[in-house]
Amino acid sequence: MTSPPSPPSAKSTPRTPALGPRTAAALVFGSAAAVLVVEIVALRLLAPYLGLTLETSTMVIGIALTAIALGSWLGGLLADRIEPRLLIAPALGVSGAVVAFTPAALRAAAEWAPVLLLLLAALTILVPGALLAAVTPLVTKLRLTSLAETGTVVGRLSGVGTAGSIVGTVLTGFVFVSRWPVSGILIGLGALLLLGSALVGWRTRGWTGTPALALTVVAGGLVTTVVPDDCDTETRYHCVRVVADPDRDSGRTLVLDGIRHSYVDLADPTHLEFTYVRAIASAVDAAFPPRRPLTVHHLGGGGLTFPRYLAATRPGTRNVVSEIDSGVVHVDRTRLGRPDPRTEVRVEDARLGLRRLDPGSRDLIVGDAYGGVSVPWHLTTVEAMADVRRVLTPDGLYVANLIDHGDLAFARAEVATLRKTFQHVALIGKPADIGTDSTSTRTGGNFVALASDSHRPIDLRATQKALDTRQTGWRITTGAALTSWIGDAQPLTDDFAPVDQLLQPSPRRNR
Repeated sequence: MTSPPSPPSAKSTPRTPALGPRTAAALVFGSAAAVLVVEIVALRLLAPYLGLTLETSTMVIGIALTAIALGSWLGGLLADRIEPRLLIAPALGVSGAVVAFTPAALRAAAEWAPVLLLLLAALTILVPGALLAAVTPLVTKLRLTSLAETGTVVGRLSGVGTAGSIVGTVLTGFVFVSRWPVSGILIGLGALLLLGSALVGWRTRGWTGTPALALTVVAGGLVTTVVPDDCDTETRYHCVRVVADPDRDSGRTLVLDGIRHSYVDLADPTHLEFTYVRAIASAVDAAFPPRRPLTVHHLGGGGLTFPRYLAATRPGTRNVVSEIDSGVVHVDRTRLGRPDPRTEVRVEDARLGLRRLDPGSRDLIVGDAYGGVSVPWHLTTVEAMADVRRVLTPDGLYVANLIDHGDLAFARAEVATLRKTFQHVALIGKPADIGTDSTSTRTGGNFVALASDSHRPIDLRATQKALDTRQTGWRITTGAALTSWIGDAQPLTDDFAPVDQLLQPSPRRNR
């Protein structure tokens, strides 16, 4: 009896790949890179409306990862049911159209329908991300010729996709954002995706939607030019505007990501518009003799309001400023006036800049660095304050601007952190917010913290007199009253500093 023939093995029935290896690698590499470009640029695009916070970053990353997971799953599912060659071009083309229209859609929603902003933000990341993520399983299906090489094909294309994600991340962070506006990046990416769609469609002769989507990309670019944009300049970190004061001809407000960061009087650097800046000036004027030149380091630059004030009121003062955003520095010099020649602005991270300073080399350190409404967490910790203490002279003073609302969890934790490091700590703020007036409603906002060592006890009476002279309406507190205000708040450390979670930002868009 003759036995039935054995089925052919996977190795004995190879088929010709439907897609060349270079084309397959280019498609996977490019689509993976595009997903990361969209993700990173979305953070910049949303910052003026949602703030540049850990929550915003987490939301965008979460949506992007959801898109990748959804696209990979659906792409694999469809690849087994529909000829993959017919799906790649539409995936690239539709994603390109959505990407190109994203700046116009989000800015229009922020201007005219804020309630839709989060939904549109999710869709403009989710839709192109899922479509682009679907390209990899579609291409993988086309490249498989036999079961015997499944591992090789899947592993190779997975590696190529990961490489594309890395390149997309690096180019966006180090090249694209520093050279082009975010709207230009997304419109350009949309055009490139549409070009890829056209090339794939031409080869497969099964996709005729390119002309319509090309019109969509063009329309997206045109609409973006007419939709209101809050930016005068886009830097690596911020959407920047300089707004003239209608009530003061020489007054200018520096607005970063929709938040009022600094006020500069071009004609009078001693004019301090913001109450918290007047409070800082009051504390410094009470601590040091009038007109005595100081050696000062500023953590954060903004509009350089306080360095300008010190240069004007204390001739010979040497200001050194750590400002991470070179674009803001450029705006300062071109729109707000060049600072005093003895003011040096260093484009650097403030924590790293602090490390480079010599021990006992500064009379005064001013902490006023912000990303949105949050102090960068690594400038809030016991370890950071130890560096501040190291750099101050024995009779030096640290002054910091803090912002918080609600139960003031962050502000209380930061004052607890200062107490962990310095012998003398005081807090300046609105009476209701610091507990000196229990009859008023707590509103939150700005606080000014003061810290020094034993060689310089904080002169409460002189500081309060200076605050009253400047008509701030604020009070100063220390000692047992401050201990009660801090409550059970724990100091922040490099190991645990959940600043964004502790912070409760104001619904108003100002600092």
